[in-house]
Amino acid sequence: MAKLSIHADKPGPIIDPNIYGHFSEHLGRCIYEGIWVGKGSKIPNVRGIRKDVVAALKKIKIPVLRWPGGCFADEYHWQDGIGPHARRPTVVNTHWGGVTENNHFGTHEFLDLCEQLGTEPYISGNVGSGSVREMSQWVEYVNFGGKSPMSDLRKKHGRKEPWKVRYWGVGNESWGCGGNMRPEYYADQYRHFQTFCRDYPDRGLFKIACGANNDDYAWTEKFLATLGPGFIKWPSHIHGLSLHRYIVPNVDGKRGRALEFEEEGWAQVMAQSFRFDAMIKKHQAIMDKYDPDKRVAIIFDEWGTWYDVEEGQNPGFLYQQNSLRDAVSAAVVLNTFNNHADRVKMANIAQTINVLQAMILTDGAKILLTPSYHVFDLYSAHQGARLVPTEFKEARGYRFGKHAMPALSASASLDAAGCLNLSLANPDPSKEMSLEIDLKGYRAGKASVQVLSGPKMSSHNSFNGPEAVRPSRPLDLGNPSKGLKLQLAPRSVNLIRMTPLKP
Repeated sequence: MAKLSIHADKPGPIIDPNIYGHFSEHLGRCIYEGIWVGKGSKIPNVRGIRKDVVAALKKIKIPVLRWPGGCFADEYHWQDGIGPHARRPTVVNTHWGGVTENNHFGTHEFLDLCEQLGTEPYISGNVGSGSVREMSQWVEYVNFGGKSPMSDLRKKHGRKEPWKVRYWGVGNESWGCGGNMRPEYYADQYRHFQTFCRDYPDRGLFKIACGANNDDYAWTEKFLATLGPGFIKWPSHIHGLSLHRYIVPNVDGKRGRALEFEEEGWAQVMAQSFRFDAMIKKHQAIMDKYDPDKRVAIIFDEWGTWYDVEEGQNPGFLYQQNSLRDAVSAAVVLNTFNNHADRVKMANIAQTINVLQAMILTDGAKILLTPSYHVFDLYSAHQGARLVPTEFKEARGYRFGKHAMPALSASASLDAAGCLNLSLANPDPSKEMSLEIDLKGYRAGKASVQVLSGPKMSSHNSFNGPEAVRPSRPLDLGNPSKGLKLQLAPRSVNLIRMTPLKP
């Protein structure tokens, strides 16, 4: 029997709710149809924004939403997306499918969506094809409440008070689609652009620089070295460094389908999910050289699984189904983010609707919640709670072919009500795990567990079977005062909730 010790007597940092953030790009059917249907649509909406999507996202307590990209951000000129819809110029989305968009979903619509959701907006500025002036004026338009050309323009378009957006990305994937820049060159661009992103009254900015792709540690080293320790220490210069990591299986030279895979495809996704831990540690070690006080946060503003698009879909729309494999992968990654809460302060899974590892799929007026959605619903218990260290002693790991990894992924937290929340993922697709849980420094009164699993590795929800994969109802685990013993189902995500023993 494997043993997991929970050290509630050694509480760690707060798990930033923004770790459970999301990403919505002008890509495929994410914005148009997924979020925006227009005011005249027969699909129920509020000012053109789907009511069913807003209700579903509010349930998982979406804390922050990134927009408009992604690669799209560095060809997006924000003034094309304001004012009366009839006067907005169209734009060709050259990155994603070559489709023409009407710009009906712009700054006002995005910030209306965030207000409906009760979520913090995160805007990615255009460094790749935009100008310093353009980005500076966007910040002014959105955040300045006094009299100025941009605030007057905002009022002309119907918004009197500023939105006061805190999170701003200074470019996106500048090493690739955002300009194919070298880290030294981007560092100078970052220094330049961020200078003119002003802190207006009652809203200091949280500025996020473009960091590395996956394990490009040289980018992190050269970028930070070029900025220099003195620049990094200055309070208003840089607050976050973004990292992007996609989980992409390679079976016979192909990513493979989201639902058509054997255990090799499962094992590759699980192994890559566990590798987030090593990647964070290596980037963090470099950051600690230039930022030993951990002022600059790691921001995973794009992450998730990536497969071949579904048959019959536009290849540039990146539409894929979502299975139990994606749910277990998300649980492993989120546990890793929780366990690095001292440095990881935000993450934005790609993407919210109809694209890559989506939370929601739509088909006209129909809506579908994916297995990944249910993981975010379960794990919302960790938002804003205090991390509790866990220690796992295992008799075996999960191994398939050349892929070897731990037998368990876990994270734990104590919330404001004194409840202990423990999330567990069993990556083994065929074997149960016998687990004994030892509580240190916590006296539990009651405990319950919810389990997310399914009969197959590819179990998924469809419009014909929308509830094939969903969490079980809470199952009573009895009195955990002497610890817990339980069997974790194969290919499962589990959330154990414990309430404190009353005096």
